[in-house]
Amino acid sequence: MVRRAAAVPEQATAPFVIFAGSRVPRVPTEWTPHSHPVHELVWVRGGTLTSRVGDRVFTVSEGHGLWMPAGVLHGGRATAGAEFHDAFFAPDRTPFAFEEPIAIAMTPVLESLLTHLSRTDLDGAARARAESVVFDVLQPSERQFALQLPGDARIDAIAEALLDDPADCRSLDEWARALGISDRTVTRAFRHATGLSFAQWRQALRVHRALMLLSEGVDVQTVSESLGYAQPSTFIAAFRRVMGTTPGAYFDATDGTPDGVRNPVSGVQNS
Repeated sequence: MVRRAAAVPEQATAPFVIFAGSRVPRVPTEWTPHSHPVHELVWVRGGTLTSRVGDRVFTVSEGHGLWMPAGVLHGGRATAGAEFHDAFFAPDRTPFAFEEPIAIAMTPVLESLLTHLSRTDLDGAARARAESVVFDVLQPSERQFALQLPGDARIDAIAEALLDDPADCRSLDEWARALGISDRTVTRAFRHATGLSFAQWRQALRVHRALMLLSEGVDVQTVSESLGYAQPSTFIAAFRRVMGTTPGAYFDATDGTPDGVRNPVSGVQNS
């Protein structure tokens, strides 16, 4: 489902500093590019959220949120059945400023406080106390999983094609011939624009997509096949290189392990 961004709730503008709410999309849902006059913190439980902001793609799964500063144009996608939560912060009364989109550690304390602030029966004093603690505990996540897009006209076609189909297995040489440039030019352009080689960038993109698929309950073998890997063990090794852990261990740590991730196909170890 593709949706326009919902209007910021009236409660988010006055008299509150923070206004929080939640909903559960029944199908994968995309929000068209939009911005808000207030800061926004979004997070999901039981799924994954992806947002494209300018030349970056952010993917946050359970245990992490995404802070979006006021006025920043962004689009987003939430996986089906995920609990989608958001909190709006009045810019003139928020005692800190993240000037760029940034992943936030959604600790149990922070989530509980924001859930508390979603109530409509809190008096001013109770709300002020909860808001002050939110400002104390809201911190950037240690993991900032953002994929830098090239933003280079010579190779943007490669990035867009792979965003549409991460399983595209064309080699560096094949892409260079298709674009009428040398493979050395492609290599240098990717390294200069993203800090990664072409192969590393494609691998990171595939892991972004894998996080979405795994959080929707797709099993490891199906994910590996849909992303162009010859066998699940190759996919798991690639996931470990990017994320520092296996798919099963990653979702165990976030309490969001889908069926089929804890126990991948027979013979493949994921821990």
